[in-house]
Amino acid sequence: MHDEQSGDSPALTDLRRRLEAGRTRMRLNKTDLAARAGLGRTTVWEAFRSGGPVPSAGTVAALARALRLPVDELLELQRKAAEGGAGGGGGERPGPGRSIGEWEPHDLEVHPAGHSSIVDGSDAPGTRVLPGYVRREHDRLLDEAVTDAAAGRSRIVVLVGTSSTGKTRACWEAVQPLAQKGWRLWHPSDPSRAEAALEDLHRVQPRTVLWLNEAQHYLGHRAAGERIAAAVHHLLVTPERGPVLVLGTLWPEFALQYTALPAPGGDDPHSRVRELLSGRTVIVPDFFDAPALAAAAALAEGGDGLLADALTRAGVDGRVTQDLAGAPELLKRYQYASPAAKALLEAAMDVRRLGVGLHLPQAFLTDAAVDYLSQSDYDQLTDDWAEAAFAELAEPVHGKQAPLRRTTPRPPRRPPTPTTAAAPPSAQPTGPVFRLADYLEQHGRTTRAHLCPPSSFWHAAHAYLTHPDDLDSLIEAADARHRLQWAHHLQQRAADRGSTSALVSVAMLRVEAGDQRGAETLARQAADQGNTYALYRLAVIREMAGDREDAEALYRRAADHGETRALYRLAALLEKAGDQQGTETLARQAADQGNTYALYRLAEIREEAGDPEGAESLYRRAADHGDTGTLHCLAVLRKQAGDREVAEIFYRQAADQGSTYALYLLAEIREEAGDQETAETLYRRAADHGHTDALYRLAMLREQAGDREGAENVAREAVEHGNTGVLYLLAVRREEVGDREGAENVAREAVERGNTGALYGLAEIREKAGDPEGAESLYRQAADHGNTSDLYLLALRREKAGDREDAENLYRRAADQGSTWALCRLAVIREMAGDREDAENLARQAIDQGSTWALCRLAEIREEAGDREDAENLARQAADHGNPSALVHLAMRREEAGDREDAENLARQAADHGNTNTLYHLAMRREEAGDREDAENLARQAGDHGDAYALYCLAEIREEAGDQQGAEALYRQAADHGETRALVNLIEIREKAGDQHGAEAMARQVADRGSPQAHFRQVEVELMLQRLWPYGLDPEGTPTPRWQPTADAPVGGHRNP
Repeated sequence: MHDEQSGDSPALTDLRRRLEAGRTRMRLNKTDLAARAGLGRTTVWEAFRSGGPVPSAGTVAALARALRLPVDELLELQRKAAEGGAGGGGGERPGPGRSIGEWEPHDLEVHPAGHSSIVDGSDAPGTRVLPGYVRREHDRLLDEAVTDAAAGRSRIVVLVGTSSTGKTRACWEAVQPLAQKGWRLWHPSDPSRAEAALEDLHRVQPRTVLWLNEAQHYLGHRAAGERIAAAVHHLLVTPERGPVLVLGTLWPEFALQYTALPAPGGDDPHSRVRELLSGRTVIVPDFFDAPALAAAAALAEGGDGLLADALTRAGVDGRVTQDLAGAPELLKRYQYASPAAKALLEAAMDVRRLGVGLHLPQAFLTDAAVDYLSQSDYDQLTDDWAEAAFAELAEPVHGKQAPLRRTTPRPPRRPPTPTTAAAPPSAQPTGPVFRLADYLEQHGRTTRAHLCPPSSFWHAAHAYLTHPDDLDSLIEAADARHRLQWAHHLQQRAADRGSTSALVSVAMLRVEAGDQRGAETLARQAADQGNTYALYRLAVIREMAGDREDAEALYRRAADHGETRALYRLAALLEKAGDQQGTETLARQAADQGNTYALYRLAEIREEAGDPEGAESLYRRAADHGDTGTLHCLAVLRKQAGDREVAEIFYRQAADQGSTYALYLLAEIREEAGDQETAETLYRRAADHGHTDALYRLAMLREQAGDREGAENVAREAVEHGNTGVLYLLAVRREEVGDREGAENVAREAVERGNTGALYGLAEIREKAGDPEGAESLYRQAADHGNTSDLYLLALRREKAGDREDAENLYRRAADQGSTWALCRLAVIREMAGDREDAENLARQAIDQGSTWALCRLAEIREEAGDREDAENLARQAADHGNPSALVHLAMRREEAGDREDAENLARQAADHGNTNTLYHLAMRREEAGDREDAENLARQAGDHGDAYALYCLAEIREEAGDQQGAEALYRQAADHGETRALVNLIEIREKAGDQHGAEAMARQVADRGSPQAHFRQVEVELMLQRLWPYGLDPEGTPTPRWQPTADAPVGGHRNP
């Protein structure tokens, strides 16, 4: 039987009752309880929330320990609750996903290869076979993440590579060991990827793989991307929610977009995503290297027909995964498609690269394709041209992919909400929808980046696209391409379809047109859908215009919709007008509604204005409304005023309301006052409530009082609470007063209890004090305790001291315990001793553990010794394992030695492995030496490898030297390689030369490409385009005639351009 009000089972009701009783007895609020238990605040709130899910066993155990409740009894209640069901009487809602073993890889978007197999004795199609798997360097890094996850440590890995390079298959192979351990896998996708992730990430259970294939659909989502990144980060860093494994894939252009630093002073739209991806991305190469090709050939010889077939075509260039996924055939189908089919594909490529979602309405594609056709091809269209073109593109290639295939989006199936009736029109497309093949999508992003879609594209988007996010993306794309009229009309359409950002923009247009009432209507619509910015912004505008009455009314409306900034601005407005009573009334009203922030900020304003009494009065009111933090502010104010007695009263009040930190500060005050007995009592209370720093202060007080045994006991108590630093600090204290033996004894105990760096830290203190022998003794004791890092550091010290034999022995001990750096140093020592074979073996062992440093260093040593051939071989091996730095080093050494041909060859090899900087540096050196032809040749090679910066820099050098003709030629080459800045420079050159026609032609190219948001010349580009074409450009590039934004028209009353 369940609780009729909450749906909780009897066991769960009893569990929550006992937890609540314990919390009340200890006078802890939930925030302090979370800190004491080492849990997230949300986790604690959910554990106590009636009707919520059954808290995990780990959460219950942590809460029980923090509240001094019987852990076993509460865990038994948790077990019964989990077995008996909770929340709504139907059992706990399970975490999202299902067992890994229940997934079929193609459902997780692993590209099919070859034809479907047939189940023996049946006419039904069987499971589609996958070709044999060839492991590469990124698989080792994935395996490490899986091993960590299986051992209880949450991890995230995002594979970055171009389309069809095997990213998703690699993730699938990596999680198979977890399938044997009963892990689940969740692929958020319904109703859309971003919506599913945002709604259910908080429900992810431990031992779950979060599958973010094509992570741009999650992390790059305009409205939800940053929140999804924050939720994933919270999932990873919250211990009680783990272990989890997050696997994602990204194309390189998205990875660059999300990790790029914003322009100075510019917006930072991907700050949380950048933080999440930092250090978590792994590159997947485009091609198989020699070892991978050999492994693939072995599988083919063993009977793998799919790999054997692919190797007949891709065995030379190494693009095996692309061939298996049908990429070359897809490209051929595009290149040789009928004009109508090609037009459909190009419309699909353009709409995807401009940010529209995966599912493309057939009506949109058909209407959009028209202007992609030449007049001759358009004249030859038959009545059934669209049907024939879609049928042509639906035919699959050998990898079972079609260039443009029909798909069926799953309808959203969510519980109804009270706001459903007032929701905007459905964003689900009506009629058939299609999806473009991934490989062709990426091909379009690269080959069509310089083109602006034609008029039919924008007309069809306006007529048939309905999802607010899609429309918002196209508004941004049109604006970036200076197609201002279409951006405006799409904005009106987006506002009709429920885009809150479009509603805000249209509201601002109404303000500019003088329609204050219309602006407010739209702002309220946006606020009703969760976007309060427009109301807040309107209030600021009215305030700046001096209309205090209107501003106040708008601030109040914004505050009513939950806009906290509005409360503060309103309070400040009243304060500025001298209406202190009105200000305080407002702040009290906010506090009565549970928001004490206005009182708090108002108190800060009074404090900053030199009115401590007024500040104290407001802090007191906030405290009366339950804001414990303001008691701390009151205590600080009283302490600053020299009134320690009253300060203590406030700290005691905060402590009585459950603030452990207040207890700690109160103890500090008593200690400063010389009242050690009371200080110890308070520190003890704070420690009993989980404040381990209080144990450190207790230990120091015991030590100062001469109670060494008591100090050690307190330090051991801190260890039991997870703080091993107190023992080490106690050892340092004894060292400082000259008790070396006591210091060593305590440090050794710290090591035995888990603080492995205690002896080493003590050794460093001795060394700095000028006692190298005492330090050496402690270093060896630290190493003898088996800590790998201490062994390595001691070995490094012995090597620097010239004792190679002892260093080698220590390195070997560290290497045997898993130290990769020890292997690397050993390799160098063996190389210097002349044992090249052993050195290379050790370097390869280091590679198996993830480090190419040793191979690179060996290559450098051999180069210095004059053994160029061996040096190059080792450098190439390091590059094949993802580190081209040795090739870079060799190239620069050869250049300095005058061997230009070898330098260029090595630089090209480094570029093949992703490092184009060497070609750039060589180009700059040749330019400085006056060898302009070689410099240009090297810069062009860098451009061919995707880095046009060298061409751009050379052009700038030529321009500064007065060589306008040479600069212009290089700028053109840089622009041809995708360097937009070069076009801007070219425009300036043409304008200075009086060639306005040429300047405008280049400005159109800049507009067609779209001004990148992070471009450091973005503002300059926008001003230039506005100066040339104040009303924008039509899609075909002709200046748009004068037009007027229809800000005075009702939403929905727009006209097509």
